[in-house]
Amino acid sequence: MNTSTKLTILASVVFLASCGDHTETHEQNHDATQFAEHMRLDGLVAQKAKKIFQPISSAPVQNPENPITEEKVKLGKMLYFDKRLSKEGNISCNSCHNLATAGVDNLPTSPGDDGGFGDRNSPTVLNAAHHFLQFWDGRNKDVEEQAGGPILNPVEMAIPDKDFLVERLKGIDMYKDMFAAAYPGSGSPITYLNVQKAIAAFERTLVTPSRFDEYLAGESHALTLEEKEGLKTFMDAGCITCHNGPMLGANSFQKFGQFKEYWHYTGSDKVDYGRFAVTNNEADKFMFKVPSLRNIHQTAPYFHDGSVADLAEAVNIMAEINLRKRLSDEEVESILTFLGSLSGDIPEDAKQAPKELASL
Repeated sequence: MNTSTKLTILASVVFLASCGDHTETHEQNHDATQFAEHMRLDGLVAQKAKKIFQPISSAPVQNPENPITEEKVKLGKMLYFDKRLSKEGNISCNSCHNLATAGVDNLPTSPGDDGGFGDRNSPTVLNAAHHFLQFWDGRNKDVEEQAGGPILNPVEMAIPDKDFLVERLKGIDMYKDMFAAAYPGSGSPITYLNVQKAIAAFERTLVTPSRFDEYLAGESHALTLEEKEGLKTFMDAGCITCHNGPMLGANSFQKFGQFKEYWHYTGSDKVDYGRFAVTNNEADKFMFKVPSLRNIHQTAPYFHDGSVADLAEAVNIMAEINLRKRLSDEEVESILTFLGSLSGDIPEDAKQAPKELASL
């Protein structure tokens, strides 16, 4: 090998080595920059967020008046998926609150047993046990009370009365055994109240912690830089006035359209007076339970009547009529990015109808 060739090889080795050093240094600088940016954003949002929101876990939501047992949850799941809980057997709880699609049917309003539609959107059942009250107008105190309402509603499941359902279930051997196991020591375990309690026990297991909960618990890198920027935008814009606490909502009533009449922006076919229909109190006109923002990317359409299909549009409307603000496209996109961190899921087996139903 001549001297010229040796020099060429040596130069190549030196060049490649220097490139490797440069690449490694560049990656180190990038990592350092990313770390510094995470630290900067954490300094701006983490402590404030921990005061405004609270993390949830995957643990069932307990109710001392309805202790959760394996037998009760199994029965509740069976009832939740059973179309026999509707008069003509056309729908189940899962029809409107589909556990395979984040606990909703993604329709503005839902068809009942006879095909007719109600006036209000079916909200997700996921995390509902964490809500301070149930339904858009807060007419029920918990998921136990809520579970009994749609079954008897003539527009929904249309069961004529409680005794009608109880007698129907008493005629099914499997339910005789399951109610006896879920409510041992009871002479007549198949009661309407026990139907409600069993469904509610199952629903109390349907909780969906997300990466946001990990962040609130101190895991800085559970959120991306973009999601942290979105969290800052969300808080700075004033969304936290209503969307706070562990559910980012679902803990208060607020007027829909604080500064402007909502129906002019949502295109709603009907003006809904909200909680006023329950209390007949003028102060409750247009007051609705603030919806939780958990899993919000999966639970379109939005608002009490499902009048808005696009989440960005919903964010813009809320800013305009409840905060008296106009957000930029960049601010809306940033908020949507943050909201994506609120998506969680339930176990796959919870989404599947019990196999035993096929044999009934």
